[in-house]
Amino acid sequence: MRGFLASSTGVAASAALVLPLSLSSGAIAAPPRVIQAPDVPGSTQSLPLTAVGPTPSDRSRGPAAEQRLPEQDVRPFSLIGVVWDDVQAELHGSVQVRTRAVGTGAWSAWQDVETHNDEHGADRGTAEGESGKVRGATGPLWVGASDGVEVRVRPETGEPVALPEGMRVELVDPGEDPATSDRVAPGGSSAAGTVLPALTAEETVAQVRAQAQAEVNAGTGAATDAAEVDAAGAAAKPFIGPRPHIITRKGWGASESLREKSFVYTKTVKAAFVHHSATGNSYTCKQAPSVLRSIYRYHVVSSGWRDFGYNFAVDKCGNIYEGRAGGVTRAVLGAHTLGFNTNSMGVAVLGTYSRSTPPAAAVAAIARLTAWKIGLFKGNPKGKVTLTSGGSGKYKKGKKVSFNVISGHRDGFLTECPGARLYSKLGTARSASAKLQGRG
Repeated sequence: MRGFLASSTGVAASAALVLPLSLSSGAIAAPPRVIQAPDVPGSTQSLPLTAVGPTPSDRSRGPAAEQRLPEQDVRPFSLIGVVWDDVQAELHGSVQVRTRAVGTGAWSAWQDVETHNDEHGADRGTAEGESGKVRGATGPLWVGASDGVEVRVRPETGEPVALPEGMRVELVDPGEDPATSDRVAPGGSSAAGTVLPALTAEETVAQVRAQAQAEVNAGTGAATDAAEVDAAGAAAKPFIGPRPHIITRKGWGASESLREKSFVYTKTVKAAFVHHSATGNSYTCKQAPSVLRSIYRYHVVSSGWRDFGYNFAVDKCGNIYEGRAGGVTRAVLGAHTLGFNTNSMGVAVLGTYSRSTPPAAAVAAIARLTAWKIGLFKGNPKGKVTLTSGGSGKYKKGKKVSFNVISGHRDGFLTECPGARLYSKLGTARSASAKLQGRG
């Protein structure tokens, strides 16, 4: 397996710490590799899974071996996932975990972990996708503060299918919230740099004009003089929604030394792909920054991505968070919708919405965010756009595909994401977003 100390940030091997841990009675397992650095909050414990033959009650599953992590004590963690060597190797099976809560010592029931495979991630052929650091990974599951774990990975029934090689359990501790962490309601006060405050539609247009004029002055924009800037601003005025209150990366405690230093941009933002994070719904909105830091660490350290995958995130209380670094007004290339990351943005609603209905506040936040961000690029939230596939499994590379401007992940890939209940609310989000743009 690729070295787990070599992330896209170049965390030095000397920064890692390997600690022996006690095991529950009768359990035999190798101690985890603990990945941490002094200037980065939290840590990641990486434990190998062990193949076992079928038990008498499991023989109907065929000769393919299960892989397990026996019940054991570990350092405290709050998020769990499973990774493997080959990003293109699909996990045909189920992943279940049970964890022991810190404080009470109570063990949870078995919980399912969503088997994402590679549908969330960087496009093939890009520098990020071909870095050699990217691994196959399940979705991350938020379990809250825990200090015990047990994992089982079972292959599908029927024809035996080998499980991916090099499977490891990743246990992520998000670290303490930074002193600047912001959790105020939209419109409230905050520490400097932790929040981009909401702007009115008029203030948003003024900001667009100012940015365009700066580009004219620098010779980097499409407009060539002040008249064109004024004309562009006037034409766009009815169709840019007010900028919503956005909690910045500093606000949720993202360590900028964890990600790669450079940024990658595309030409425009034509579409927004909505996801659910599949981390479960047990988090509180006060915990949302910790959930984000955990996902960030899971994406970079465990999965080998250059940064947080999604461009924005939304919690169940309707708070909006800056995701991948590079500028909230820019067309930042993300790693969220395999085959269609170019000229799009990814918005992840924290939670799992296959059977649970997303809160109205989260749907409204999607509308506010897209009315503004899509509006910056002259997009109509109720419109259609054409994107060219980079190869997604659902659409072959080079195929031109028509999408709603606000689409679900499943529209571009064969996946359940963003969950049936959230997907059914996208029509509501489109209408509300268009109204915020002044389209009626």
